[in-house]
Amino acid sequence: MIILPLLFAALYESEVLKRMGIDDLYYEIFCLSLSLIGLAIRCLTIGYVPKGTSGRNTREQKAEKLNTTGVYSIVRHPLYFGNFIIFLGIILSTQVWWFVLIGVLSYILYYERIMFAEEAFLQEKYGDAYSEWAAKTPAFLPSFKNWQKPSLSFSLKNVLKREYTAFFAITTSLPVIDFLSDGIVEGRWEFDIGWSLLFIVGLITYLTLRTLKKLKILDVDGR
Repeated sequence: MIILPLLFAALYESEVLKRMGIDDLYYEIFCLSLSLIGLAIRCLTIGYVPKGTSGRNTREQKAEKLNTTGVYSIVRHPLYFGNFIIFLGIILSTQVWWFVLIGVLSYILYYERIMFAEEAFLQEKYGDAYSEWAAKTPAFLPSFKNWQKPSLSFSLKNVLKREYTAFFAITTSLPVIDFLSDGIVEGRWEFDIGWSLLFIVGLITYLTLRTLKKLKILDVDGR
């Protein structure tokens, strides 16, 4: 991935706040909070969707039902919006403006094609029902004026089954970036205790939920 060499190049310019003599603890908390807000958006979406929708379609498009209520009543692509907020929190942690700009543009270019493909599929499958929903619902930036209550109840099990990987990505990426930036800029190759604890929590959560998923303990009928 081309973004990895750019990340290492950016890290040589990171730790901007520390170089200015400013404690960057609050900035790190801000970046983590931003990513967790993105995860919360994904969780609020996944918690209400039925089986066969809002999945990671790696080979072909599929949608057994058109989701138009809950988060889908305020934005057509809530999962990608949530992904963007997660990603933004992670790349902002580098404190390098040009890397953030490249990251945002790369995200837009990548997901724009995916969204167009999904919308073409849904238009063909659901016709007028899709057209009516798409006409009043923004593609990416939420608008709350058309909010509709979710048609299903919230399923915590469905969230735990499907979103533990996103949580682990957050709790791994931010500590790694902090570790690399401290090492490259300051020559201090050691994990901060706070980030270390976050990574351990993420790893334990990942292994636990992955095991429960394999044992089908988190399965929910119709989800």
